[in-house]
Amino acid sequence: MRLLIFGLGYCGTAIANAAREAGFAATAVARQPPGPDTVPFDAATTVVAAATHLLSTVPPNAHSDPVLARYADAIATAPHLRWIGYLSSTVVYGDRDGGWVDEDTPPEPSQERGHRRLAAETAWSMLSAAHAVDVFRLAGIYGPGRSAFDDLYSGRARRIIKPGHAFGRIHRDDIAGAVLAATRQSVAPGRRTFNLNDDEPAESARVLEEAARLLHKPAPPAIAFADAEPMMSPMARSFWAENRKVASHKTQAALGYAWRHPTYREGLRAILRQQIADHPP
Repeated sequence: MRLLIFGLGYCGTAIANAAREAGFAATAVARQPPGPDTVPFDAATTVVAAATHLLSTVPPNAHSDPVLARYADAIATAPHLRWIGYLSSTVVYGDRDGGWVDEDTPPEPSQERGHRRLAAETAWSMLSAAHAVDVFRLAGIYGPGRSAFDDLYSGRARRIIKPGHAFGRIHRDDIAGAVLAATRQSVAPGRRTFNLNDDEPAESARVLEEAARLLHKPAPPAIAFADAEPMMSPMARSFWAENRKVASHKTQAALGYAWRHPTYREGLRAILRQQIADHPP
């Protein structure tokens, strides 16, 4: 099986590594190819034609989906292609005032980036008449090098208090695991929608407190959301502007894959174990 991955960022790199360990011949397409198993974005026609599986991790820009804008025809006519995956975002569900959504909930984006994501999902789904297309809606991504530990180490951690405002999260390794589980399934042409979101949405302050506890350090002082908001970046404000809980039980059942890190607690402990293994005392 030949897997082609558009985008070699945090998730794309993890998926590529996991795919190779699972026996895939995995090639990545990136703007700045960093290694022998990558090709430049503008020279990918040949590898598209050779792929049996294709995954895009590239977000939409203000105008369109960059991958489809360049390669839609090549993907549609790729002779060996059996499966297409697209990494989207739970932002497409919009603000639900703390309510639950699942894979069957109609999207209602309330922000521009949510509308862009939904438009990209729709564009990729146009290929589902002839191909299996799986859309993965990702919650907040964390993992090694991108967790509450890193915020604490850097001194930039802020324990923001907004009672009742819970975020969904997904560990990087569970993203890779879910994607590989989907590639192993033999499915007919059509679209499937999966939520990559752990089993316990939690307030940001609770996650930071757990990370500090594991490090045997005091948690940073509490800051009321109203006091913190003026200092936030536009992206951070957009995350805090919406409040929803995302269920993923149907996704795990359909993929036959249970989260390795079902809550932030397991995820943080796994990250810390890896850090200790990589840098023993």
